[in-house]
Amino acid sequence: MKNTLLLIASLFAFAYASAQEFSRRDSLHGGLRPERTSFDVLRYDLNITVNPDKRFISGYNDITFKVVNNTQKIQLDLFENMKIESIMLKNNKLKYTRDNDAVFISFPNELKAGSEHTLRFNYSGKPKVARNAPWDGGFVFTEDNNGKPWIGVAVQGTGASLWYPVKDHQSDEPDNGASIKVAVPNGLMNVSNGRFKGSEDLKNGYTRWDWEVINPINNYDITVNIADYVHIHDNYKGLDLDYYVLNYNKEKAEEQFKQVKPMMECFQTKFGEYPFKEDGYKLVETPYLGMEHQSAVAYGNNYKMGYRGGDLSYTGVGLTFDYIIIHETGHEWFGNSITSKDIADMWIHESFTTYSETVYLECMLGYDKAMQYVYGQRMGVRNDKPVIGIFGVNSEGSGDMYYKGALMLNTIRHIVNDDDKWWAMLLKYAETYKKQVIEGQDVINFFSKESGINLEPVFNQYLRYRSIPKLELKLKDHQLQYRWETDEENFTMPVDVDIYDKNIRLNGTNDWQTLTVEADKIKDVQPKIKKFYIKVDKM
Repeated sequence: MKNTLLLIASLFAFAYASAQEFSRRDSLHGGLRPERTSFDVLRYDLNITVNPDKRFISGYNDITFKVVNNTQKIQLDLFENMKIESIMLKNNKLKYTRDNDAVFISFPNELKAGSEHTLRFNYSGKPKVARNAPWDGGFVFTEDNNGKPWIGVAVQGTGASLWYPVKDHQSDEPDNGASIKVAVPNGLMNVSNGRFKGSEDLKNGYTRWDWEVINPINNYDITVNIADYVHIHDNYKGLDLDYYVLNYNKEKAEEQFKQVKPMMECFQTKFGEYPFKEDGYKLVETPYLGMEHQSAVAYGNNYKMGYRGGDLSYTGVGLTFDYIIIHETGHEWFGNSITSKDIADMWIHESFTTYSETVYLECMLGYDKAMQYVYGQRMGVRNDKPVIGIFGVNSEGSGDMYYKGALMLNTIRHIVNDDDKWWAMLLKYAETYKKQVIEGQDVINFFSKESGINLEPVFNQYLRYRSIPKLELKLKDHQLQYRWETDEENFTMPVDVDIYDKNIRLNGTNDWQTLTVEADKIKDVQPKIKKFYIKVDKM
């Protein structure tokens, strides 16, 4: 089965990729060549100065790594528009070549497997400015209502190498965390990931703010937030909650962020302990909508309920919570703790996190409201292209990874048909792969094994193809005929239908099956479409 799946995936990827154009830059960013796989990053120590007036960054990143395979050359990454001042190893300047955003560094002697090294990558430049963050990656340079600089950055998909030198691939997180030291003009504060370690007046008009992360962290999660912030501290059952907001929004934040504690109670019950307790939890007000920056979640929803005051589910239920608080925090478990190896599998992040909104609503408002919400999300599904992207070229799949992915998970919940088992599976999944980088097949294998059901055909249909399963129904003389029409061959999936308020489970395949029922007319057969995301064709 696994070999067949790989063959199908390869053929599909070839056909899909042939219809798209990928550049050498895409391959250099998304690929795993020996210059990348020969070493494992252990730690980043970033020390930079940000000049808001000139929109300029200067400084260095100390990159500590362990050699996995003997090598004399490695690849790091930094956008072409950023200048490399020097790359040093033990006071020796290293030679390098640039190819698009890739930086190939040569060492005078072969580095031996098992050895550890730290190089200092000095750089400077004006980082790319985002036109529409967080969807368009880059820096946001703006001002608050008092005319003071307000700066943020969001680079998921675009690449962390947009603003600092890094091994810019999701497959390798710094095992021993990172330090982020950022000097900003006096009167401003920088807030980054992890714990605040102190500040130092540099006596040159700048103050450096030091932060430390001890957990592994995604490259795109490392962040800076610069503003005239005020700090609000709270605690929930031993977990530090810290909020950094514009000083004139303190009262709004204190009220809006009351949602954090019940959210944490829900998520920790369903997904396990907050993964980064050692680094604390923060919400940081940003000049863009939001981003899941690990332990420093970006918040820009303007203290409104829903999504910018609207309801993405079109049901009214989405206005009962602040979307950015709930969704972006859900990423702490799905995306930050459990990370996809390749961006093509970004559904591992977004499907589970979008489903976490439904989980939260079930905790707060009960099952029926939660089902109303997730069913409403179907309005946002386009079914325009596969959810899984193309591997090795930094290619995301369809944006359907959000709503279609959540609806897929809700469908799987009802395939399992045992809520105690479902919640146990979801909790075990979050704990089994905690702080790990995984692939889509790992997810499929896990849920198939834990459920005792071969869910591979189900995952494949929802993720690898545009269309969703279509249930075809015929009725004559109380003989109900049913089958699935799918792209996936040998598709099997149970589905529940109501006939005169009596629940019947149909174990459908691609072949016609017949069941004697009490229904007189086909309209009396009502598939439970709020539990199963499917199309229905009553013939």
